[in-house]
Amino acid sequence: MRQKANPKYPDSIAVIMDGNGRWAKKRGLPRTAGHKAGFDAFVKIVDACDELGIGSLTVYAFSTENWNRSEDEVGGIIKLLNAMIPAYMPQLIEHNIRLRLFGNIEMFDKTTRKALDAAVDRLKDNTGMNLGVCLSYGGRAEIVRAFNLLAAEGKTVVTEDDISSKMFTNEIPDPDLVIRTSGEMRISNFLLWQSAYAEYYFSECLWPDFDREQLVKAFDAFATRERRYGK
Repeated sequence: MRQKANPKYPDSIAVIMDGNGRWAKKRGLPRTAGHKAGFDAFVKIVDACDELGIGSLTVYAFSTENWNRSEDEVGGIIKLLNAMIPAYMPQLIEHNIRLRLFGNIEMFDKTTRKALDAAVDRLKDNTGMNLGVCLSYGGRAEIVRAFNLLAAEGKTVVTEDDISSKMFTNEIPDPDLVIRTSGEMRISNFLLWQSAYAEYYFSECLWPDFDREQLVKAFDAFATRERRYGK
């Protein structure tokens, strides 16, 4: 992992990648074209975070609520996912990035699950930036899952550390900064437990147009903030 470009930049960030559909609509394109452009933006942001020395990047790629979209759109996203995983693997290997998946992956079809599992396994020993991808993910469901796991262990009284240990993200730091694109100012059930003390940055930029310059702008804004943690 590289040294941070600026010591005041966040160590761990999370991104709500919003605006693919609106980006496509503005151009008279199908929503699937927006998702493809969104994936291209994702690749650029992963590269930029790695270059800037960020330790962990977690992205909101597909929520539990996204299953309620049209069958054509969901099918198009899954098809894109299956195509992009092998295409992007060489770049992840080259940059020593470790991939982690967070969410109810069992919701996906067998072929997709197999491709996802193979990617995680191939990159598990990498020691560079942690790349977390939230798929079929919901923050409330994650918290419920944590309590159920603790209950199954016989826990009747739990601590914050107990709950944190059962989060999907238990092996990476909580985000210092959460970025949301497309001008929306809500967290949409994303990392509810982990982002308790995160700083938020909202960008008007639609996700496919979000680039390194926009990312640095977010980091520079973060660098000016004083994090007091209630003190």
